[in-house]
Amino acid sequence: MIILEVTDASISFGGVKAIDNVSFAMRHGEVFSIVGPNGAGKTTLFNLLSRIYNLDSGSIIFDGIDIGSKPPHQIAKLGIARTFQNIELFEHESVLNNLLIGKHVHSTTNLFQELLFLKEARDQELDFRQYAEEIIDLLDLQSYRHSKIVSLPFGIRKLVEIGRALCLKPKLILLDEPSSGLNPEETEDLIFQIEDIREEMSISILMIEHDMNLVSKVSDRVLAMADGKVLTVGQSQEVQEHPEVIKAYLG
Repeated sequence: MIILEVTDASISFGGVKAIDNVSFAMRHGEVFSIVGPNGAGKTTLFNLLSRIYNLDSGSIIFDGIDIGSKPPHQIAKLGIARTFQNIELFEHESVLNNLLIGKHVHSTTNLFQELLFLKEARDQELDFRQYAEEIIDLLDLQSYRHSKIVSLPFGIRKLVEIGRALCLKPKLILLDEPSSGLNPEETEDLIFQIEDIREEMSISILMIEHDMNLVSKVSDRVLAMADGKVLTVGQSQEVQEHPEVIKAYLG
């Protein structure tokens, strides 16, 4: 079953094509990685998928819905969550509060119910907290539950950002360079956490990543890009040995 299908996606900035007729399809439950040198268009592609940018041409179909013209604020509700290469967290709030912020995209109560903390608001808050605690357990963040983000090491902050995205209850999570800034031990832990996310939460994972060891260990398939174009799609080893990929990296 296809969860994401990108067809002939293109976007230009100042006459330069950042994404040039990119097409690929991603299956439900798949870990699908995008690799390529700096300037390949990887993050621009993520910005198209999360609707930060508008397509010049082409289409993006997510779970049977054309999202190419959907406003950005609807993307999370449709089931797409995203992390960023540069961590975007509320530094002076606790880990738990940062996770709960992600959960409130699914709020069904109104302002009146929340101000008076009526039963509907209380029940919803309990549901949100229970789900956030499940994410804390999944990512082994128990000892950091009440710690403020500003006091945490970088690797833990990266996990919290992944956790906040998971609190959106996505069908698809976009991970932008999840191993960036991590030490080898943290990267090794990330391998198991990505596998747990897929297996325990049945979430499809689309990942931009530069660490080819990580890519090789967790990815079902890999797409290589350069200069805004798709070079090849296949198994990790096949992609790494592809002549066009070698040329793009080595020049």
